Amino acid sequence: MANLANNPFNGLRYLLQGFRLITQPGLRRFVIIPTLINISVFIGLGYFAFNQIDIITESYIANLPDWLQWLDWIAEFAIVLFLGVIAFFSFTLIANLICAPFNGPLAEAVHQRLTGQTTSSPWHESITTLPATFADEFRKMFYAVSRSLPFLLLFLLPGINVIASLLWMIFAAWLLALQYLDYPLGNRHIRFAQQRALLGQYRWLTWGFGGGVLLCTLIPVLNLLIIPAAVAGATALQVKEIETP
Repeated sequence: MANLANNPFNGLRYLLQGFRLITQPGLRRFVIIPTLINISVFIGLGYFAFNQIDIITESYIANLPDWLQWLDWIAEFAIVLFLGVIAFFSFTLIANLICAPFNGPLAEAVHQRLTGQTTSSPWHESITTLPATFADEFRKMFYAVSRSLPFLLLFLLPGINVIASLLWMIFAAWLLALQYLDYPLGNRHIRFAQQRALLGQYRWLTWGFGGGVLLCTLIPVLNLLIIPAAVAGATALQVKEIETP
């Protein structure tokens, strides 16, 4: 019998729960510094992206062959969509790297709030697992970059780039879900390869959660709170839906 909870709408529901969780007493303190970091990164990256999108769009359209000039409006839409997703995804990536020291403790605090149990290791055990943790970070980076390259190549093909942009957004949702679910799963000592295999069993639930994160990342104001909300929501999702080893 199919797992009725394994659907994209249920994944989105946990993201909404994450927004509610970060407003609760005892959890709000984990939100202040990440939000200030998000505001700083958003302003800097937004200023850069605003100045570059027009330049890149005009240059690409000018290089279209004459027989494809009738596609210029489609190409412009696809480029703006693609660069917008890239800009906001880059914003999330940079902000996550800076906020990473706060995200693990937030996931732990939410886990304790929901279950009354702790998942953290003693400090000396955490130090001994640092090499494996760093290795996991490189594996995640390689996974994201290696699987993003085909989308970038498709984007260079006129006409195909519209489809490539949509496919990229679907893949970006999966990457964002992996990014945030890593915090509660990592607290339970589940490594990246195991996480991918585990989340593959909850593919629609995971995609729904990541799609909600991607959508909120593209919405001004909400994107400033999305990191702590996504960490809290991912933790709630892991606690209530995902059976861990």
